[in-house]
Amino acid sequence: MTEVHIPSLLLESAIYLGAAVLAVPVFRRIGLGSVLGYLFAGIVIGPWGLSLVADTESVMHFSEFGVVMMLFLIGLEIEPDKLMTLRMPIFGMGGLQVVITAALVYAAGIAFGLEWRLSLVVGMGVAMSSTAIAMQMLAEQGALNRPSGRSAFSVLLFQDLAVIPIMILLLVIAPGAHTAHGVHMDWLAILKAVSLVVLLVLGGQYLLRPVLRYVANTGLREIFIAFALFLIIGVSILMTLVGLSMALGAFIAGVLLADSEYRQELELDIEPFKGLLLGLFFISVGMSVNLDLVLQQPGLVIGLALGFVLFKLLLLFGLAKAFKLDNAGGLMFAVTLSQIGEFAFVIFGAALDAKVIRYEHGALLNSVVAVSMVTTPLLLLGIHAVYRRRLQQRRKDGRHDEFDQERPVIVAGFGRVGQVITRLLTSVGVEPTVIEHDPNQIELMRGFGYRAYYGDITRPDVLRAAGIAHAKLLILAIDDAEEALETARYVREYYPDVKILARARNRTYAFDYMDLGIDCVRETFLSAVHLGEKALREMGYSPFDAYGKAWRFRQGDEKMMRDVHPIHTDMQQVVSYTVRARQDLQRTLMRETEEAAANPGHNAWEGQNTSS
Repeated sequence: MTEVHIPSLLLESAIYLGAAVLAVPVFRRIGLGSVLGYLFAGIVIGPWGLSLVADTESVMHFSEFGVVMMLFLIGLEIEPDKLMTLRMPIFGMGGLQVVITAALVYAAGIAFGLEWRLSLVVGMGVAMSSTAIAMQMLAEQGALNRPSGRSAFSVLLFQDLAVIPIMILLLVIAPGAHTAHGVHMDWLAILKAVSLVVLLVLGGQYLLRPVLRYVANTGLREIFIAFALFLIIGVSILMTLVGLSMALGAFIAGVLLADSEYRQELELDIEPFKGLLLGLFFISVGMSVNLDLVLQQPGLVIGLALGFVLFKLLLLFGLAKAFKLDNAGGLMFAVTLSQIGEFAFVIFGAALDAKVIRYEHGALLNSVVAVSMVTTPLLLLGIHAVYRRRLQQRRKDGRHDEFDQERPVIVAGFGRVGQVITRLLTSVGVEPTVIEHDPNQIELMRGFGYRAYYGDITRPDVLRAAGIAHAKLLILAIDDAEEALETARYVREYYPDVKILARARNRTYAFDYMDLGIDCVRETFLSAVHLGEKALREMGYSPFDAYGKAWRFRQGDEKMMRDVHPIHTDMQQVVSYTVRARQDLQRTLMRETEEAAANPGHNAWEGQNTSS
């Protein structure tokens, strides 16, 4: 009987996917979050667990592209002019965080008698936070667009910008590195890095769109996806060659395409790859936890990890208050950045190669970094538990301890959209059941007299507790477009009698809802039409004419959405139909304008006829 040989890559892929599929749903179901599930899966299958996979380092290098893709997608959401508004948090808050953290840890190391080079390396490593963990946590908490989320992102971006000076400093402090040749090479590295960034900006401005247009014209989605991946990987390789962060290069590429017509398609194509690779990154972090070292010196490893996390928590919260974040936002900001980041692995590895630190120091520090990463999901769970307890203690009358399942309307999300809907419903005597997953938002709105319940609407048990089986209407007003869509699919399948209304982020999501037979409203469409109506009035149109044209435009656009829906996956047909529909609408509105000009005597909204 011949021996069957299974390729190692195929076998390891099955192990990673199986571990994720087994661990992550369980951790999500019991409320511990997906990140902790991935970390636990990595610890179990890693070299210090069941030893199912041994090559941790190569896995982490590959999985870092998950972080790279995440930064590319974040860049797609930030147009260059919006990025300029973040310059103060980036260079102010981010610069202070890196410098103060490194300086204080360095001073503490010297005070404890450590060698100065080791103290400096530890300080620079501790100053880093994990982009992958922080951004994932902010996304899961729906905090990316809040002040705490924007501040955290700014600090993480500065840390990426600090890559090259840190690497140069490691070369400078290396034993025997103080030569004219070494200094010349450092300046050359800086020149290469700056030149590459300038080249990326110029290339993105003048070359990317024509190339994307050429690729899109092939009509082959797989080629478009291939080019998107080639773009991200190519930029990452170029950044690595000049000593810069791969994630920084991907972010720059994303920003350059943020206002392009291909942004939406790029987001949809990259998102699945980002999710898988990011999960693989968290698994590789779990695999890197040296359990032997932790078991041999548990007090030292865990003590250092907790000490660094506590120190960063206090420092980051102080920075948040100095930059005018409120207590809740400052706490979220501090917790999401309190761990030591993945770039610390790179710093410690480079320091080891340059003989700045010894091997035993590197092994200890890497274990401390991995343990510190585990603390972030646990800290967030603790914070939410405290908030839930506070909310329960403040319910004096006991009416809100459980959902009122008799209410006919459930509003999911108590942000900007959910608040307006709730105000309208309550003003006519309809009391909805409002569910919100952010305890800070619940606390804030309770001060205004509104009642909301803490819960994650994407969980079936929360939906059942809210009374979905007896409800007549579910209004999806949560900010996370994917979670809203998944919730709609679940309710449509298991509770088909419940009417669903949803906010759609854009046309793509609107078509997804239309596929399910769900009524939706695009987030910015109605407000944009209303602003357009005001613009017409400013241009001399009467209130009646401006309202009529805005109404006709809205009706035409909604008809176009219904007509395009059956063909929305064929971009060429969509473009052709949209151009024709726009021209037809323009002719109709122009004809009405000419007819109104020919009969100027009637002033409809003033209720008078000037020709009489």
